[in-house]
Amino acid sequence: MPSLALPEMMLRAPSMVPPQFKVDTLLVGRILYTNDNFSVYASEKDGPDKSNCTSDCLVDWKPIQAPAYAKPRGEFGIIERSPGVRQWTFRKQPLYTHVGEPFQKQYGSDVPGWHNVFEQYSPRPPPDFTVQESPTGLVLADKSGKTVYMYNCADDALDQQACDHPDSPQAYRLAVCGGGDPKRCLDRFPYVPASEDAKSDSLLWTTMWIDPMTGKQAKPEQPGALHVWAYRRRPVYTHYRDKAPGDMTADQWGEFYGYRNGYKAFWLRSDFGRGG
Repeated sequence: MPSLALPEMMLRAPSMVPPQFKVDTLLVGRILYTNDNFSVYASEKDGPDKSNCTSDCLVDWKPIQAPAYAKPRGEFGIIERSPGVRQWTFRKQPLYTHVGEPFQKQYGSDVPGWHNVFEQYSPRPPPDFTVQESPTGLVLADKSGKTVYMYNCADDALDQQACDHPDSPQAYRLAVCGGGDPKRCLDRFPYVPASEDAKSDSLLWTTMWIDPMTGKQAKPEQPGALHVWAYRRRPVYTHYRDKAPGDMTADQWGEFYGYRNGYKAFWLRSDFGRGG
């Protein structure tokens, strides 16, 4: 009997992102890069489908040119800067790169009036959180300014998949943060507390009750249970060594620089490496 499976290409919708661009997912949203990994920017001085970046502006900003064969696609459009010179736009904003900027950096957004271009922003964190400057970028912090960390895990699960949810085994987390001692873990990496009436406008940010001695979810009435903030249903933490806003003494705490089993700072923008 012949197979009824459709060819793979028939199952894929065409991308609305032109080949000159790509989209990367950061904690703050889906950011636009050129295909050769340079950040994409828009200027507040431009009008809809109108570039006002000329003369001295072009010393620091390079319009992203559209080839002669390129056609508008989805929310990406094309304007003619001058006869035969075409420039990409996104949602009618002319697009640029920052001259001399290293790839995958976002320094251009520090220039007044210039912004990174995002396909979609992530919902803002609840009011209990702040944004702090660190020596190497912007990090999410609690309301007192202490850097927020997320725990990464890939070794507790039998299938070697992500196991950072509190319903997963906690052996590796307890080993990484306190040598297997839950009390030491709680001292070193305290949960970010949430008031009992705390609310969030985002599905990404929720609250949950945690038993700090097991790391598992708890009932509200359970003795010793903590009401804490969670991102994507994963609790978030601070670190006891961080004293001043912007301190990040626990970033990369754990195995494989914290990516496999350990803690990473909640980066909103990294000027040292890739953001998020």
